[in-house]
Amino acid sequence: ALGLYGVQLVANALWSWLFFAWRIGPLAFADVLVLLALVAATAFSFWRISRLAGGLMLPYLAWVSFASVLTWAVWQRNPVIL
Repeated sequence: ALGLYGVQLVANALWSWLFFAWRIGPLAFADVLVLLALVAATAFSFWRISRLAGGLMLPYLAWVSFASVLTWAVWQRNPVIL
């Protein structure tokens, strides 16, 4: 469970660099989709250990879901700079 948590933290940090610093929209979108899957897997693995811990991951899962849609929308509306 903690290994998944660490990997999703790395994916989260990588998204910021891909999107804001390097402005690589397609890779940022791919990364945020991987992040979404990792957060879901982390929440599920936490849930199996502690329902409270798994439940506390749900707002983060909702946020990453929104960030996925937002990343897609910004990338599609700004293809020249992303």
